[in-house]
Amino acid sequence: MAADPEANPEAVARAIVLRQLTNSPKSRLQLARKLAERNVPEDVAEAVLDRFEEVRLIDDADFAEMWVRSRAQSRKLARGALRRELADKGIDAETAEKALAQVSDDDERNAARDLVARRLRAVSELSDRTERDKQTRRLASMLARKGYQPSAAFRIVGEVLDEALAGEPVSHNARAHGGPEADDIG
Repeated sequence: MAADPEANPEAVARAIVLRQLTNSPKSRLQLARKLAERNVPEDVAEAVLDRFEEVRLIDDADFAEMWVRSRAQSRKLARGALRRELADKGIDAETAEKALAQVSDDDERNAARDLVARRLRAVSELSDRTERDKQTRRLASMLARKGYQPSAAFRIVGEVLDEALAGEPVSHNARAHGGPEADDIG
């Protein structure tokens, strides 16, 4: 627990939670795990975490919304990957779905197009069919690792490669490339 065996376990738990929240927002489960690592008795941990929730210093819904916003923008993750990350952090499915609602199909499609276009800049030769197929697989795999559905990943990669081959500027305008078939993105 703490270096001082005489320390009040509740005070130690409060200090641990405050220190963790100072570094970055955390879910209740993340904080509970940290308290368990520090050997804080479970009943003390629950009482401290309950109190922090009462005063809204811990709020899984706010945490989930912030997490989705941040990771969707910075890492360009699809809803599927974000859903898994939230589950790993102890966010229940209903709360996760509410947070994920802020990422639209167009947002996902545009993020995927941007990722592909960025990676494509380093590729010099696309007119060779073998090289194009290899790049298609690599780029679709990269999108899959970010949580995009395979069908959407291959479609988006194909669109961006076609534009690159045609010498068009690679746009991420969802209206130009979206449509009802984009429903399988997340």
